[in-house]
Amino acid sequence: MKYLGVYWKKYKRDSILAPLFKMLEAGFDLLVPIVVARIINVGIVNQDKGYILGCCGLLVLMAVVGTCCSFTAQYFAARAAIGSTAGLRHMLFAHIQKLGFSEIDTIGSSTLITRMTSDINQVQNGLNLFLRLFLRSPFIVFGAMVMAFTIDWQLALIFVVAIPVLSVIVFGIMRITSPLYKKVQGKLDRVTKGARENLSGVRVIRAFGREEEEIRDFSQDNAGLVGMQLFVGRISALMNPLTYAVVNLGIIAVLYAGSRTVNAGGLMSGDIIALVNYMSQILVELVKLANLIVSISRALASLSRVEQVLDTKTAMEFPSGKRAEEEKAAKETDIAVQFEQVGLTYPQSGEESLSDISFTVKRGQTVGIIGGTGSGKTSLVHLIPRFYDATRGQVFLLGRPVQEWEKDSLRKSVAVVMQRVQLFAGTIRSNLLWGNEDASEEDMWKALEMAQARDFVKEKAQGLDEPVEQGGRNFSGGQRQRLTIARAIIRKPEILILDDSSSALDYATDAALRKALAALSPRTTVFYVSQRTASIQHADVILVLDDGRIVGKGNHQELLETCEIYREIYDSQFQKGGGDR
Repeated sequence: MKYLGVYWKKYKRDSILAPLFKMLEAGFDLLVPIVVARIINVGIVNQDKGYILGCCGLLVLMAVVGTCCSFTAQYFAARAAIGSTAGLRHMLFAHIQKLGFSEIDTIGSSTLITRMTSDINQVQNGLNLFLRLFLRSPFIVFGAMVMAFTIDWQLALIFVVAIPVLSVIVFGIMRITSPLYKKVQGKLDRVTKGARENLSGVRVIRAFGREEEEIRDFSQDNAGLVGMQLFVGRISALMNPLTYAVVNLGIIAVLYAGSRTVNAGGLMSGDIIALVNYMSQILVELVKLANLIVSISRALASLSRVEQVLDTKTAMEFPSGKRAEEEKAAKETDIAVQFEQVGLTYPQSGEESLSDISFTVKRGQTVGIIGGTGSGKTSLVHLIPRFYDATRGQVFLLGRPVQEWEKDSLRKSVAVVMQRVQLFAGTIRSNLLWGNEDASEEDMWKALEMAQARDFVKEKAQGLDEPVEQGGRNFSGGQRQRLTIARAIIRKPEILILDDSSSALDYATDAALRKALAALSPRTTVFYVSQRTASIQHADVILVLDDGRIVGKGNHQELLETCEIYREIYDSQFQKGGGDR
């Protein structure tokens, strides 16, 4: 509750007024059986039409006022619940933005989506019901008992017996089902994760003809969810028949004992009707109270899951107030990037992904990184902008340990084009502005030209204002890559990292791109991660990775003579007119 309370306390007035108006509505509900009894006992018995009409008018008035109170209570409760959870959702989203890649990998993106949507909605619904019912239901149960005793204390003893029995049934079922809702939510997480993975990889699934296997796997997860939901539903379904059986027995007892009292002249017919109404009110409110507790249990379980994410502290702490030092050091040093005996182990992984990585790159150099699948190429370059922290050793950026850099300065100095390119819904212009919010239109066209994207953007009807759909799906793979490269170039970084980001380009375009990037500032360092030796063979320094270790370092000619793995990669691509020619 510590996080929700931060925003809930802003709605103290709404949180007080909502239950108060519900109490007013409940007061009118408790008066209705008494008025009905008076209509029967006085108006009908004496055939007094004026009295009957007056009481009916009073019932209409109470109904109108009660409805107004109900609407007002609903307004205040909804405002407090929606406002509080909107703040909690914003807090959660902001916290996720601060988490490092390692924490996001551990939690899982599908789980985070569930926390942001389903769990927050559960908290909202639970808080809304709580504010409306936590006073109203107990008040009516207690008030109905009191009103029954004012009519006839002997018949009211039937209520004393019925209410504990009803409570045992209602709260017993609730106690059984509440823990099961956590299991239901866990199975829902599994189904959501499977659906998200399937949708994100739908092209690969279809390319390999795995539709039937995916349907089978999803059906198993879905069947598990449905089975758990049905099990909980069957237990919950016992509540209505059992409670109605107890209430009906109570009503029969009231009618039987009441009829004897009426015959003896102790009560009138209207009083019996009032007692039956009070018995029904108690049943309804006990069921509401049980549903409220179930809803609160779900909400608290969901809130606990949200708080687990909020309690996750990132190891990626960034210092502040060091920007002047960073800029001064960057101007003075000739060293762009330096790794000293760096090792990296991912969370929940027993083995190092990178081991004993050491190298030094000077400013203005071009660095090629090559190796087989899973050799650690992407892991290495992700340490430079500090997407992950090295688990041992030290990474230096422009003469300073990367952990000493302010976040804004680090992101400004290092631009990364990811292996999996990502464009955002908007326009080409808005996507380029992600790289530099102050970029002019001239800057954009220069960056597009350097990224070999100017021609196809010029051909678009709206040019820079051409719409971009979510994920850039209205552009080809090569066009998306070139736009993301332009977005990085426009930042004018000290270090530019291209993580296999030209794989969708033809060789002529790739060569033109490399030639254009060579014209960047003479102090800009460029890292190329590629599977193609043709893309990196002109680099000043080439690092060859195998199983997380550097097994070769040097220029193209040196590696052909000294590094067997590099030579094998080169020969496999160029022998017999290979595809890289």
